[in-house]
Amino acid sequence: MSGLSPTLLLAANPGQLSVYVIAGYLLMLLALAWLSNRFFRGTATDYFTASHGVGPVFLLLTLFGTTMTAFALIGSSREAFVGGIGVYGKMVSWSGLIHSLCFFLIGIKVWSYGRRYGYVTQIQYFRARFESNNLGLLLFPVLVGLVVPYLLIGVIGGGLAIQTVTSGAFPETFSESKGGIPFWIGALAICLVVLVYVFFGGVRGTTWANSLQTLIFIVLGGVTFWVISDKLGGVQSATQMVIDHNPAHLKVGATEADEAVYESQLAAFEAGSSPIKPRAPKRIPPLVFLTYAFVPLSVAMFPHLFQHWLTAQRASNFKLAVIVHPLLMLMVWVPCVLIGVWATSAIVDGQAVVPPDFARANAVLPLMVRKLSTPIMGALLTAGVLAAIMSSLDSQFLCISSIFSNDVVAHYLGRDRLTDAQRLLWGRVFVVLVVAASYGISLRIPGASVFSLAVWCFSGFAALSPLIFGALYWKRATKLGAYACVLVAAVLWVLFFYDAQTGNVGLAERLPHTGREGGEYLVLGMMPVATMIIGSTLALVVVSLMTPRPSAATIDKFFTPRVGSTA
Repeated sequence: MSGLSPTLLLAANPGQLSVYVIAGYLLMLLALAWLSNRFFRGTATDYFTASHGVGPVFLLLTLFGTTMTAFALIGSSREAFVGGIGVYGKMVSWSGLIHSLCFFLIGIKVWSYGRRYGYVTQIQYFRARFESNNLGLLLFPVLVGLVVPYLLIGVIGGGLAIQTVTSGAFPETFSESKGGIPFWIGALAICLVVLVYVFFGGVRGTTWANSLQTLIFIVLGGVTFWVISDKLGGVQSATQMVIDHNPAHLKVGATEADEAVYESQLAAFEAGSSPIKPRAPKRIPPLVFLTYAFVPLSVAMFPHLFQHWLTAQRASNFKLAVIVHPLLMLMVWVPCVLIGVWATSAIVDGQAVVPPDFARANAVLPLMVRKLSTPIMGALLTAGVLAAIMSSLDSQFLCISSIFSNDVVAHYLGRDRLTDAQRLLWGRVFVVLVVAASYGISLRIPGASVFSLAVWCFSGFAALSPLIFGALYWKRATKLGAYACVLVAAVLWVLFFYDAQTGNVGLAERLPHTGREGGEYLVLGMMPVATMIIGSTLALVVVSLMTPRPSAATIDKFFTPRVGSTA
């Protein structure tokens, strides 16, 4: 941005100012990539684990930044706008506790094994723990298949945010997107910038970028929340508007009385006596609310988190992340959820802030920002949203690169036959292909619900969580039990996802309380993830008990305490 003259900035319209701020932010990340590359030691270990040199503050910031995606910002505001404040209870109340629990129960142990035996990826650990050379052939497509939807969450959320906040920038050039930077250009810019600093900086560049971006979206998120609430007359006034027009959105679950209120408010809108078109109340059955607790278990199997855990200098570095992570989640999710709720009923100068015919719920956060803050503030918040999105994308791109390079190429061609430079080249080539594929898919589904896509993605990883808990804490878990666990999790995920999208499997005809209920796809009246975890756990336990125990050498290797070890 330093090359922009004051005259050009003064002559710019609000959309163009947003373009300049976003461009400046992306250039800053490219500069960070160049700087981190200056510290690169040229080895695969340094590229994939930063030579195990990450301290407690950087570890906290990068772990938090990695778990905060478009799901947490774009998705939470979207879901709060559609279904109410219950999204906070469904996700954050469970996630804050379970994420920290996983850092403590899993992160420290896998870090110790990684340092002791040189593991860089999950698959390397599972191969050794379950005495199976070919387990990676099953895990690799499953993990990559689940990471790709995770990537799409960020690409879609970022592209929509840029298009919305830059609306009106170039009306003659981009008339089809109301003058804003089109989705395809915004998404492409995000993919390319992340690809550059992952390609050249490795996990060190990713850690630095994540830490910076985490600080940016925490600070800018808080400032933007204050600006929007002030524009609406303060928190109390903004909330009162919701009480007046969409009271059910302030409850965890709607009641019959809320349905009656909705009908009367809808009649008032249709009669022209109210500028707000009310949102239909959304019920959250207790069993659905309870089984949302299974979704955050996904962090136990995120391959990108596994890789970041291995970067820590020592086990004590995890303490800060375990304690502070839930507090940071509270700071980020509360403003986004409240803005989404307020968007249902916000009125300024007698006009609804969100038009009655508004149909792109994924864009509700950037829309509120654009309409209720200054152009510069809107652009800065968009930079904050992009920071959250890109701090997850980079880790996911890098972990895929690491898995392919270490678990496919190096493992099957032979580590002794490959130099560090060749391993890095293979990893970098594969990540370019994955970025290209993710971008291409995003262009075909730009309107997909970021929240729903994320829940399905997280559910798949959560269904695999019994594998890591069994590997770390149950000596009796066997190779065939591990295969059964992964296969059952994958089959159930595909079955439920296909049924939810098409209804062609016909589970609703065979299983009670299965199908779409209250806007959610449920299995036996629960979130599908609950059934998946129960199924994969039973598969692991039953098959392990029916098959020979692991060898004494493996039991000794992973379950006999070593002097100075935390495992």
